[in-house]
Amino acid sequence: MTTSAARTLFPGIPHDALVFANQPLVAGYVLESTARFGDDKWDLSPVLHQRHQHVLSIDFTTLPIQFRAVTKELFFALLTNDHPQNLEPVRPVTIRGHFSKVKDFLVWADQRGITALPAVTAEDLEAYSQRLIDLRNTRHDRTAKLGAVRLLWGYRTKLFTPTLSLDPITVWADPSSAAVRKISSRARENRTHRIPEQILAPLLTWALRWTEEFADDVLRAQEEYLQLRDSPPLAGRGSGHTGHRDRLDEVLDHYRTTGRPLPLRTYAGGLGSRLGVNVHFLARKARVHPSTMVGELCWPLVEEAFDEFGLDDATYLHTPIRAKLDGHPWVKAIDYNNIEMYVRLLQTAAYIVIAFLSGMRDSEVKHMKRGCVNVWRDEDGRAVRHRVTSQAFKGEDTPLGVEATWIVNATVARAVDVLERMHSEAHNLLFTLPAVSRGYKRSGEISTNRPAPTVKNSTVTNRDLTEFLQWVNQYCADHGRDDRIPDVNGQEWRLQTRQFRRTLAWFIARQPGGTIAGAIQYRHHSVQMFEGYAGTSSSGFRHEVEAEQALARGEKLGDLILSPAPGQLAGPAAAEAESRLSAFENDVQFLGKVIADEKRLARHMRRHDPHIYPGEFVTCVYNADRALCRRGDDDGPSLPDCQPLKCRNVALTAENANAFLAWLQRMENALANGVLLAPYLRDRMEQRRTELTDFLNANNIPTTTTQETER
Repeated sequence: MTTSAARTLFPGIPHDALVFANQPLVAGYVLESTARFGDDKWDLSPVLHQRHQHVLSIDFTTLPIQFRAVTKELFFALLTNDHPQNLEPVRPVTIRGHFSKVKDFLVWADQRGITALPAVTAEDLEAYSQRLIDLRNTRHDRTAKLGAVRLLWGYRTKLFTPTLSLDPITVWADPSSAAVRKISSRARENRTHRIPEQILAPLLTWALRWTEEFADDVLRAQEEYLQLRDSPPLAGRGSGHTGHRDRLDEVLDHYRTTGRPLPLRTYAGGLGSRLGVNVHFLARKARVHPSTMVGELCWPLVEEAFDEFGLDDATYLHTPIRAKLDGHPWVKAIDYNNIEMYVRLLQTAAYIVIAFLSGMRDSEVKHMKRGCVNVWRDEDGRAVRHRVTSQAFKGEDTPLGVEATWIVNATVARAVDVLERMHSEAHNLLFTLPAVSRGYKRSGEISTNRPAPTVKNSTVTNRDLTEFLQWVNQYCADHGRDDRIPDVNGQEWRLQTRQFRRTLAWFIARQPGGTIAGAIQYRHHSVQMFEGYAGTSSSGFRHEVEAEQALARGEKLGDLILSPAPGQLAGPAAAEAESRLSAFENDVQFLGKVIADEKRLARHMRRHDPHIYPGEFVTCVYNADRALCRRGDDDGPSLPDCQPLKCRNVALTAENANAFLAWLQRMENALANGVLLAPYLRDRMEQRRTELTDFLNANNIPTTTTQETER
């Protein structure tokens, strides 16, 4: 926090006015020590409640001097929640983004020779808009930058310094820029790329290997490393005595009995340079001072061991490797100098498992704490549900976030357990820097009344994800494995934190029949997610899934329209389904091909949704007034509660009919082995077979014998 030596007079706002007077502060901060209006730089850390966010500030010295007064007043109004009528509060992170965009305009105006905002003309505003187009900014970025500039007009009643003399919207004539924060409907669509299937399968497989197989080796190696690093020598400098020599002899005897070569010195010069032995590592193992190693009592032991064992290709920890791949240890040993990398890779693997299999946002994952998993068990003590509790921020009414709960599976619970074992009990948050990290000691310090960030931000996690992918591919290349993570269109896929939630929504909506790493079924996980997700309605995951489901339905409806056998629907709602599909075709204008552009198809589904829901056994032509699954509910059918043999909303495609026939065949096969069935079960199955046969015959779907079906 700095203060200008020569302050400009601001007639309406005192220099000592507290910028965050109307903002909730992060625990540990005192309001009187935070930014004041007269400061040239406002540190936003006291109002950044999400622990993984960057340290942010607003530096007014980066602005042209003629525009600093009006900009200070604007952002003081934003941060003190002094908004014009009909404008809602904005979060500090968003305000910091507005500052960058306003700065871009003001620097451009200064270069154009403009000395005061009232002098900005319509021609100037048009030229700035054209500049953004010439710079090839995306539509989203252009709209956001123009909207930020319009703040200078929208907050004119809150400013004491003259500002823009005309509303920029009258020049830009773009309705999408009229909203300060809400841009165009197209920009609100989810534009995050999902992770391609060819990437996701090996990525998740390797992440599960790390959390479920390699984790014990890495965590035991971390424990050994920390003991070596944090255990001081038992004596100070000196040539040593027989006790030192005895401890060194024990260490060297371990190398002898295990057949290990001596550790290689990777640093240049220094002690032990004559032989290339890492005497510092040996000294840590023996708990003697490194200078003792080259004394007259100890050095002959090192020379003798060097002649007997030779040198290794690195300095390896002594932790035995127990996990295996293809019957062999996955690594020879863990390098003492690379322990930070291995622990970081393990933490990244846990992030991948948790982020993908829970549907949590990056901010929600980063706020998981020790003890966040709660296991529900039945009366026999068997785990029924695993529940994870964290903080949700997006869409909530408070920047402090609210507690939210997600139902996950045992795989996520094991990944959380790995993170809890990775950290000491003093560290509550699971994505703090591990103890072996170079920045670990720095992460807990407090200086100038500002707690240093202890949780990795999204940029760092994205970098960790890239490192994980590259490690996997290098490992596969070194060991001749064929399960590397492939390139996409000839380029390495750039993983980002927000892609996992987007991808899970896609899989849940599409409900593929495959499995994750041969163990976790997507369809089962879908039931878990929707049955137990207890976050607030503003969490957005259900809406993301519903949007994906609408897109999947649009694609399936397109296939129905383009089917080479039109008019083949059966069932009580067949005629209505044909009519709705015909209207949908006219509105969407397929013209002999399915719309390939997801954004176009999503837009058409929002405007012309025929409310036809293809399923495995039925195609639901939804009418709320006659639905048996959700009577009177306009939100669409509940397919798990479908009563297909009774509901009048049912239409049947050829695939639906085949599914029913296959079901009928399975019942006939079971009844043929009736001696294995309990009488009650046999009676119920015969009754069900009769109902199904009558249903199929009533809808002109011929049933066959088991032998004919098999043939």
